[in-house]
Amino acid sequence: MSKVYKEDEISVRVDRCLYDSMIKFGGGLSVGVVASLLFFKRKKWPMIMGSGFGLGLAYENCEKDLKEYFTST
Repeated sequence: MSKVYKEDEISVRVDRCLYDSMIKFGGGLSVGVVASLLFFKRKKWPMIMGSGFGLGLAYENCEKDLKEYFTST
């Protein structure tokens, strides 16, 4: 059985956080674009708001994941 170092575990969690951030940012931005095109006469604020919600969700998930790691060790 190979030994898993703490640095490697943190690296995996941070990579997961960055990937999650990109996915949620893109999803929020795309929902904002669709809402802007369909409902808000091509305003910019739905895109900004959607991407902000996506980044906020990703930040919350990342904070929870990293806090769980640091409190368990």
